[in-house]
Amino acid sequence: MTIHQKNINIEEIVKADIAHHFHPFTDHKTFHEAGGPRVITQGDGVYLWDGKGNKILDGMSGLWCVNIGYGRKELAEVAYKQMLDLPYYNTFFKTTTVPATELAEKISSVLPKRFKHVFFTNSGSESNDTIVRFIRHYWKLMGKPYRQHIIGRRRGYHGSTWVAANLGGMTAMHEQGGDALPGFHHVQQPHWFDFGGDKSPEEFGLEAAADLEKKILEVGPENVAAFYGEPIQGAAGVLIPPSTYWPEVQKICRKYGILIVADEVICGFGRTGKWFGFETMGFEPDIVAMAKGLSSGYLPIGAVAFSDHLTKDFFAKGGEFYHGMTYAGHPVAAAVALKNLQILQDEKLVERVAELAPYFSNMLKALADHPIVGEARSVGLIGAIELCKNKKTRERFHEPGRVGGICRDHCFNNGLIMRACWDTMVLAPPFCVSKKEIDEIGRLARLALDKTHADVKAELA
Repeated sequence: MTIHQKNINIEEIVKADIAHHFHPFTDHKTFHEAGGPRVITQGDGVYLWDGKGNKILDGMSGLWCVNIGYGRKELAEVAYKQMLDLPYYNTFFKTTTVPATELAEKISSVLPKRFKHVFFTNSGSESNDTIVRFIRHYWKLMGKPYRQHIIGRRRGYHGSTWVAANLGGMTAMHEQGGDALPGFHHVQQPHWFDFGGDKSPEEFGLEAAADLEKKILEVGPENVAAFYGEPIQGAAGVLIPPSTYWPEVQKICRKYGILIVADEVICGFGRTGKWFGFETMGFEPDIVAMAKGLSSGYLPIGAVAFSDHLTKDFFAKGGEFYHGMTYAGHPVAAAVALKNLQILQDEKLVERVAELAPYFSNMLKALADHPIVGEARSVGLIGAIELCKNKKTRERFHEPGRVGGICRDHCFNNGLIMRACWDTMVLAPPFCVSKKEIDEIGRLARLALDKTHADVKAELA
C-alpha cells in the first residue's frame, strides 16, 4: 500500500489534539504525561499506519467493528453517490428514504423470519436506550405497567449513555454517574475462569443461570420486563458462556414470561461464524440490538430488530412512539451499511469466519503454555487470553488491570493492537485476516507476553 502522509504535520496534530480533543475512555492524567495521542492516518485490510509510518496489525477491528477490513473503496463510492443524490433526510413522521427502507429489509432477511421490523439508531448505546424505552412502554400497553425492571449481568456492557450504562454492569461507570437509575439489576456473569472453582464449565453454566432465577424471584416475576445479555460478553473480556448457560437462561425467562434481549453489537454480522451470536450460543431472543458490524464501522449506524409477536401488539395498541434520533436511518449511513452486508454475503465472509475459527483457536491455544497465561479461548474470530499469577489455581495478579495494561503497551510497541480488559487480553481481527496474518498475531502476542513476563516475573507464585 502507498503511504500518503507527506502533507500531514503530525507534531501539529498532536499539539492540537492535546489542546482541544477530550478523548473517551482515556486516563487523561497519563495521556498528557505521555505526550498525547498516537495518530492513525491510514488503513488497508487488517493493517493500520500511524503518523510516523509504523505499520500496525489491528487485532481488534477498530473497536470490534471493521469486519470487512480497511480500505474498501466500494463503501466510499456508495457514500459519495448517495451524498450526491440525497445527503440527508429524516425518517420521522411517516417518511422514509430508499436506503433506509432497503436496509431494513436486508437486515430482516439475515435474521430469523420472526424479525420483520427494524428501528434505526446511530450507535449501540442508542439501540439499547431504544430497547429499554420500548420494553417499558410495551408492558404498559399490555396492561402490566408494573413490569419495569430489567436484569442484566455484572460486567455486561451495553454502551455509555446514561440509560445504557445503568443497563450494563460496569461498576466504574456507575460510580462516575452518581445515583443509579431505578429498575436495573445485575446478576452473575457466566465466567468460569474467575468463578467456576472446581466445577465443570457445564455445572457452572447452570449455576450462573440459576442466579438469574434467584434475582427474578427477589424482584418478583410479575415486575420483571426483560433479561438483557450479550451472547458473548465482549468488553468484559470475551466471556464465552458454558454450553449449558443460554439454553437454561431461555428456559427460566420463558417460565416467567420475561422477554430476552440479545445485545449483538459486537457478535452480530458474522463475528462468531454465524450471522448472529444468539445462533451460535443456542437461544432465541425477542429483541436484537445491533451496530458496529452493520456498517463495518465505516459510518455510524445502529439498529434494533423486534420479534413479530411484539410489533403486532405494539402497532395495534401503541399509537405514536415518542422516540427517535435526527440521524436515525441516515441515507448515507444506510447506503454504506447495505453495501457492507452485500459484501459479507457476496464474498461469503461469515462462512470464512467459521472456516478460520479452528485455525484462530489453535493459534490462541498455542499461547496457553506461556507462564502467565491461565486460559486461551475463542469462538469464531473473537478470543481472549487470561493473564494470571498462578496457572494452576487461576490466581489473578494484584491490582486488576495493571498487568493487562503492561501487556497492551508491549503489543502496541511491537506493532499489534490487542486490547486489555482488566488482565484479559482480547482479540477480534477483521474477517479478511489470512492464516499468515493469524500466525503473525500469534508471534507478536507471544513476544508481548514474554516481555510482560519479564516485567512481572518476581510476582509469580
